[in-house]
Amino acid sequence: MHWLLSGPLSIEKLTVNITGLPASLQGQKLVQLSDFHYDGLRLSEDMLEKAIAVTNEAKPDLILLTGDYVTDDPAPIHQLILRLKHLQSRSGIYAILGNHDIHYKNAKAEVTDALTSIGIHVLWNEIAYPLGKELPLVGLADYWSQEFNPVPVMNQLNPDTPRIVLSHNPDTAEILQAWRVDLQLSGHTHGGQIVIPGIGPAMLIYEKLTEKLPKKVQHRFPFLSENVSVVSHWEWAQGFHHLGKNQLYVNRGLGTYLPGRLFCRPEVTMITLQGE
Repeated sequence: MHWLLSGPLSIEKLTVNITGLPASLQGQKLVQLSDFHYDGLRLSEDMLEKAIAVTNEAKPDLILLTGDYVTDDPAPIHQLILRLKHLQSRSGIYAILGNHDIHYKNAKAEVTDALTSIGIHVLWNEIAYPLGKELPLVGLADYWSQEFNPVPVMNQLNPDTPRIVLSHNPDTAEILQAWRVDLQLSGHTHGGQIVIPGIGPAMLIYEKLTEKLPKKVQHRFPFLSENVSVVSHWEWAQGFHHLGKNQLYVNRGLGTYLPGRLFCRPEVTMITLQGE
């Protein structure tokens, strides 16, 4: 994807307060990367190289990847891992899969095996402890898969224990309000790609107009028509959100679909943990 269509890389930095965070984990730095769509079209080598470089320059304690490494055919994952193997983190790299990583037959296994081959830990309805038992990391199956079922996973954790949850689709935040989620990291939306300053993703406006527009008019906007079903909660398309006591951050991703991005730059997210 040419830089004119995607815009320059943005480095987003935020501090997240977590109740009961152990003193030993104060100041831990996480880096989130999402939605690569590495297929020869939607992500340039230059953008990927910059994202990896700024990630390593941050010297993160933990790197978290939140899905959609490929678009359709999983074969490009074998070239992508040649780039991702250069990522460096004190406590490792953990990943979940997105809907595009399981779209083709056998894609889930191929993408998982490729990431695992370079030491990336892929979580699918699993709990890991890269930062210790006091801060579990939950990685959920993709929301659109038949295996999405947070109940047996989340119920393994003591309600008094802080936790971070990786879930590709931010719509899952609504379901996850049944449990404590100190920080949910998601992607999937690409931030909406086309954003109207002061209003938000264009999809929010389209949703409001859809019921009023004749179908023959809707069909004149194929990009909008195809993407209206990407998520239900376009208001969560990017950035930080408080959902009751739970917290959600949605990364805008690195890859870009046509017609491109407007006021919605590709993103690397740097998160510092802080107790409260």
